[in-house]
Parts: sequence; structure tokens; C-alpha cells
Amino acid sequence: MEKEIKLLGMGPFWNDLAVGDRFRTVGRTLTETDLVNFVNLSWLTEELFTNTEDRENMAIAGRVVPAALVYACAEGLLLPMIQGPGLAFLNASLDVKGPTFVGDTIHVEVRVSEVRATSKGNRGLVRTQNQVVSQRGETVLAYSPLRMMKGRDS
Repeated sequence: MEKEIKLLGMGPFWNDLAVGDRFRTVGRTLTETDLVNFVNLSWLTEELFTNTEDRENMAIAGRVVPAALVYACAEGLLLPMIQGPGLAFLNASLDVKGPTFVGDTIHVEVRVSEVRATSKGNRGLVRTQNQVVSQRGETVLAYSPLRMMKGRDS
């Protein structure tokens, strides 16, 4: 008898998770191309992101990337956790802890802080505490999304 082929790249259902569960994503290096494309797409044209001539007056050494780009990349790194069972992003608090620069490699460390069933159907709410960490071991961004997720069929 042939074994079932398992589908990879799909996240856990809400009822597979428990408070205290921890995950870590793979890393991703933020490039100059990422910065330029994001600034052009989002129209975040602040000189901090677009002017390379006046670094001394800005008291910044290096090409800073917008925290919104760091957040967007963090969510992309988390896609395997929420793809499939993820139904809705409901809210989040977000705190920028420090600068991120072109050339930095980030990953996301996740801790499940809340898991509960909804009152309707086979769905649950999952809140995580997400720390975006640079290759220097510094947390550069922290956020706590609340998501609605599908449940595993009984």
C-alpha cells in the first residue's frame, strides 16, 4: 500500500497550538533593492531612506530601512506558519526597538501567548509575541498579532 504524500509549507491549525509554543523562522537579508522597491511602492520618501549625501547631519551610519519594510518581511518569513489555516489578521501592537540597515539579516522568534476557540464554527484566535532579531542578536522590532485560524477537523 502506498503512503500518503504529505503537503509541506502549511501551518498548524489553531487547536494544534498551545500557550508557550515557540518557533523561529529562517533568515532573510534586506538588500538595497528591497529598500528602493519598498520606498517606491509605499511612497515613504523621507530623506532618511532616500538621501545618501547627508548622513552626518542625520547622525546615522548606514542605509536605514523603514520599519514598515522590516515588518512586511517578518510577516513574509512567517507565511509557512499562517498559510492554509490562517483566516484573518485582526490586530497587532508594534514597537520599533532599533534601526535596521541594508545588509542586515533578520529572522523572527515567535512565542504563542494566547489560544482560544471562537464562538462560531471550527475556528480559533491565536496571539503571538513576535521578535524580529538581526544577525547581531538585537531585537529591532516587536509585535503581537492576533489572528483567526482554522481548526483541525475532529
